[in-house]
Amino acid sequence: MGGFFAGRTLADLGRALRSGEETAQGLVARALESVDPDLNAFVTLDPEGATAAARRADEERASGIDRGPLHGVPVAVKDIIDVAGLPTGMGSAHFDGNVAAGDAECVTMLRNAGAVIVGKTGTQEFAFGATGDVSASGPVRNPRDRERMSGGSSSGSAAAVAAGTVPLALGTDTGGSVRIPSAFCGVAGFKPAYGAVPAGGVFPLSRSLDHVGVLAATAADCWTAFRALTGPAEAVPPPAERAVPDGRAAWIEPPAGDPEVVAAVRALFPDAPAEPLDFAGLREVFIAIEFSEAYDVHAERMAEAPDLYQPATLGRLRESGLMPGWRLVRALRERDRFAREVAELLDRHDYLVMPTMPITAPKLGATEVEFGPLTALLVSLTSPWNVLGLPALSVPAGTVHGLPVGAQLVTRRGAESVLFDAAERLARPA
Repeated sequence: MGGFFAGRTLADLGRALRSGEETAQGLVARALESVDPDLNAFVTLDPEGATAAARRADEERASGIDRGPLHGVPVAVKDIIDVAGLPTGMGSAHFDGNVAAGDAECVTMLRNAGAVIVGKTGTQEFAFGATGDVSASGPVRNPRDRERMSGGSSSGSAAAVAAGTVPLALGTDTGGSVRIPSAFCGVAGFKPAYGAVPAGGVFPLSRSLDHVGVLAATAADCWTAFRALTGPAEAVPPPAERAVPDGRAAWIEPPAGDPEVVAAVRALFPDAPAEPLDFAGLREVFIAIEFSEAYDVHAERMAEAPDLYQPATLGRLRESGLMPGWRLVRALRERDRFAREVAELLDRHDYLVMPTMPITAPKLGATEVEFGPLTALLVSLTSPWNVLGLPALSVPAGTVHGLPVGAQLVTRRGAESVLFDAAERLARPA
């Protein structure tokens, strides 16, 4: 938890770089020095490539070129996202030795913004799981408690940010894979609307549910990264620089979980009226789509080399292969119905709020917890927003049992700034 970037925001780093107090090369050196092998957050480091990119950033700045708030900032990238010349292993023995020929589109956008890629972070095998402890490279440990899981599947990205190794990381999110580890590790994680950040060069899990997202210490830093990855469609200043309206929040009650976690998040929104949501129905839709699309990606690999999968992944894929076609057809129809219902809900409210996770981080290797089957709990509050493709932000919301808790905020596409306004209010001292 004591890495160089702990407590340093992107705004702080930008000021230090512009004043000459810091250099991009110095920041890269700090990031590499801050790597804690015991956490297992990184699977690949690129000191030579990162140092060369940082040198270019310093030279550009010296010549008067300023690419914006990410210029010269070290960033980590989840290991299912291609970075040219670096391995993309997907957490699987299937891709041992695989080296990316080019950058994913989102990585190209980061480089264009001047960011410096320092390495690749650990992922659940093929991103198919939410615990962060099923991978050919071993489990990623939670910096808050190393006997506990980091959450997945963007496990290494969350751990690297939480440990202060980097100020920003890229992840992917199919059912909660940015927001789950963000909540468990005590950082912010943002899943933009579906397609807002291009997924070219990202290995798919479920093509109609996959989203590229960002993880950082604060919501404001997630906003900065999001704007760099999407471009300023309109001149919207960051939350700290504009008047922050109250907003109309609606509370969505979790169907299951630790009452203390639920109460901690509810206490932050005491006046928000409660609204119902059919979590069970949305879960059925999510499972039908994810399982069907995941098996499509892996069918040939399953037939040719099933022994190369981690046992837990192999089991999930075999279960996925049993999904009947009529379930997918029904799920697609039901998704349209749920989209209309939630759109009506967001006509009455600016955003929806609930815990990101209904529990705190379990012990490594756990499959059951006091409140029910673990996997079902982990995606219970996050997967609906992948089904509907809506932007969802997880922000730190205190601790329970000494472990981080996250609050999840959801809104309609195009209203992302509403979420960051609300996060700014939460971050202000009482």
